[in-house]
Amino acid sequence: MDDAAAAPATSSGPYVEDRKPAGDADDGGGPKSRNLGILRRLIDLVRPHKARFALAVVTLLGASALTLVYPWAAKEAIDAGMKSATSAKLDKIVLGLLALFAVNAVLVWLRHYSMSWLGERVVTDLRAMVFDRVLTLPMQWFHERRSGELVSRLASDVTVVESVVGSELSMALRNGVQFIGGLVFLFVINVKLTLLMLAIVPPIVLVTLYFGKKIRRMSREVQDQLAKVSGQVQESIGAIATVQSFVREGFEAKRYRQGVESTFEKSMTMVRWRSSFFATAMSAGFAGVTMVIWLGGRAMINGEISAGQLTQFFLYTFMIAGALSELAGLWAALQRAAGATDRLFAVIDTVPDVRDAVKTTPLPDGGGAIEFHDVTFAYPSRKTLPVLTNINLQIAPGEVVALVGPSGAGKSTILSLLYRFADVDQGRISFEGVDVRDLPLAALRRSLAMVAQEPVLFAGTLSDNIAYGREGATQAEIESAARDANAHQFITGFPDGYNTVIGERGTKLSGGQKQRIAIARALLANPRVLILDEATSNLDAESESLVQAALARLMKGRTTLVVAHRLSTVRDANRIVVIDNASVAEQGTHEELLAKGGVYRRLIEHQVIGENPIAT
Repeated sequence: MDDAAAAPATSSGPYVEDRKPAGDADDGGGPKSRNLGILRRLIDLVRPHKARFALAVVTLLGASALTLVYPWAAKEAIDAGMKSATSAKLDKIVLGLLALFAVNAVLVWLRHYSMSWLGERVVTDLRAMVFDRVLTLPMQWFHERRSGELVSRLASDVTVVESVVGSELSMALRNGVQFIGGLVFLFVINVKLTLLMLAIVPPIVLVTLYFGKKIRRMSREVQDQLAKVSGQVQESIGAIATVQSFVREGFEAKRYRQGVESTFEKSMTMVRWRSSFFATAMSAGFAGVTMVIWLGGRAMINGEISAGQLTQFFLYTFMIAGALSELAGLWAALQRAAGATDRLFAVIDTVPDVRDAVKTTPLPDGGGAIEFHDVTFAYPSRKTLPVLTNINLQIAPGEVVALVGPSGAGKSTILSLLYRFADVDQGRISFEGVDVRDLPLAALRRSLAMVAQEPVLFAGTLSDNIAYGREGATQAEIESAARDANAHQFITGFPDGYNTVIGERGTKLSGGQKQRIAIARALLANPRVLILDEATSNLDAESESLVQAALARLMKGRTTLVVAHRLSTVRDANRIVVIDNASVAEQGTHEELLAKGGVYRRLIEHQVIGENPIAT
């Protein structure tokens, strides 16, 4: 496709993802509403599995409640040992504890399994939701991003969410139950000591909020840097032949090293803050516990509480301190996850510019009639420089029309607008007499099939790649399309025939073989309109002859749009349309345009070299 079609957009496009979410902690807004928003979105993912979640919560509450019994049992055992001359009561307490241990083990297993299942289920659903949305986004969205960044979101970002739902949520609920339950028991044992212990909570909460805000911002920076590095890796590997041919291995290695070193530095900054946070929170907590031990010991000496009650108080205090410490750690973990979660939901929430109308018009029967009426279009990155201006073009059913013009003139942009990869800024494009914006997008695109200069093949079998043209195609239909595309002979020459795996982007095939597979795929799709975008420009004479023969079968009885520079490709078209300076400069047959001596003749003269005169 020409340069105009691939023009990148700026990051200030119309997509939801590019807007900073309201309430971002980094911009001075309150993080509370944002955290609640993320939590609501995660709950939405869990809601379809509410029975499993209910089982997890019930077993978690049961296991946590049983944990609260142990300090009480220790108090009873100590007091019984100090007051009774026999071990009967102690024996009963121990037997009861053993029974509780067995029940607790079952509850813990069920809780862990259920929460882990939920984590994996949410990750699976989230990956599917992100990918489903990505597949519907317009081309312009992809022009703004590296593919490696998208892969990073589906991999590392989703894994962060898995840890939140699968383990951290469970830990937060468990520690919350233990904190509240332990606090109730402490008030029952001794109100004064409990109030003293609680005096340390507000400072810890303030420290948690302060550090959490910093850690969250740093986490987002780390995730963004990782996505950038992933994009570099995919770009380098995807162009490995170019890298090696220009001997740029050292440059790419250095660039990658700089990227990962930057990630390391950002990660270490975050680690230092996290370490400081944990050290501060734990020091404050244990300082308070030390004070409670001192005052509790004095209370026992004064006869205010028994040895068993003091032990019970200490155990509940340690339980609360541990729960509070883990909750603080979980808060930091949630802050780390917030950035990744935001990025994922930003993709899911992105509303594509190009989508079906609220009320669509069914695609009428027809032979592929196309009309461009006063079409003007400019890419978002350069709105002041239209790629097309007032384009008027009518193509009759079954007509073969060639689009020619200088590189960057807008030829491939015309094809993109017909496909609705973008929508026109002014004017309209009609297909079978209906504005393409009113047609169902799927129906429109199923009526079109493109054979490009570099056909995109997938890393499956030859059969899979041909069948990509139509869902549910039979093997007989696949082989028939391959025969018509002059591909059956070379396919059957492979040991595995149609089951041959062709590698990523069809690396095991020659250029001519790739083109014939692409033609077979288009034949199987049976489109109303065939689009040939420089389909034979990179082929040798023998391959071009085979491809041209296959294209002749494919074009028969179909409206065909041909984008090409080569004379052999366009001279037999019913009509040649010359695009220059963003508009239709001239149109007619090959002979008519040569006779005019205009833009078309100049293009042909530039192509023909040496002793080869222009054939008229």
